[in-house]
Amino acid sequence: MILYFSGTGNSLAVARHIAKATDETVMPLTEAVRMDLTAEKRIGLVFPSYDFNAPPAVRNLVPRLRLDPKAYVFVVIPCGAQAGNAIWTVRRLLREKGIELAYSHKIRVPDNSAIVFGRNPNDQKWKFTRFAGRLDTITADIRNGRRKLHFAWFSPLAWIMGTERMEQWMLRTFRPAVNETQCVGCGTCARVCPVRNITVDEKAAIGPHCTACLACLHACPHQAIMVGEKTAPKAHQYRHPGVKLTDLTR
Repeated sequence: MILYFSGTGNSLAVARHIAKATDETVMPLTEAVRMDLTAEKRIGLVFPSYDFNAPPAVRNLVPRLRLDPKAYVFVVIPCGAQAGNAIWTVRRLLREKGIELAYSHKIRVPDNSAIVFGRNPNDQKWKFTRFAGRLDTITADIRNGRRKLHFAWFSPLAWIMGTERMEQWMLRTFRPAVNETQCVGCGTCARVCPVRNITVDEKAAIGPHCTACLACLHACPHQAIMVGEKTAPKAHQYRHPGVKLTDLTR
């Protein structure tokens, strides 16, 4: 079983790639916490890194998983560049449950947060070709049950970036907001939000539990989601080319 957390499809696509080669199934991490997975002998966790750490939602969900302590557990981080302490953090959370992480790695993908800085994530699709070999290596390692941790060490810089005060500042900075003049209440943002933090009446409303995945920003067909009081250009909205919008909706 491969559990994923995905805002714009990168982690879902990587999870599917690994699942196909290992004859596993994929499931959203948000659904997996409601299931008994102790019969699974191989568990994968595929999620991005945000602000040099695992997303807040992932850190809240992993401790709630019901897993076999003897299962082969691996972590793969699709990220723009740095995994930071994402693997180290989840390894620690698993250890607190009596589970040792067997394998970990990262794979570079287009950075969907680039849109916040005025850059187009679609200009980074060259990463798919550049790092295809690494993804194949990761997949082969997992298929063969290899035990080796990559990018799992503790980073003091990532720890500083991940302090509660810094993280709260980053969440406020990257927290999406609704441009009510452009919002038509279509509900797309609510359906793609992986933590169910958005409600829609006549207009969309973003709740207090945002994990800053930017799924809503990239999926809104009316560009009615803003970050830093700036509306994202349609040309800069990103979704993994192998993932449909319906794959990310609930």
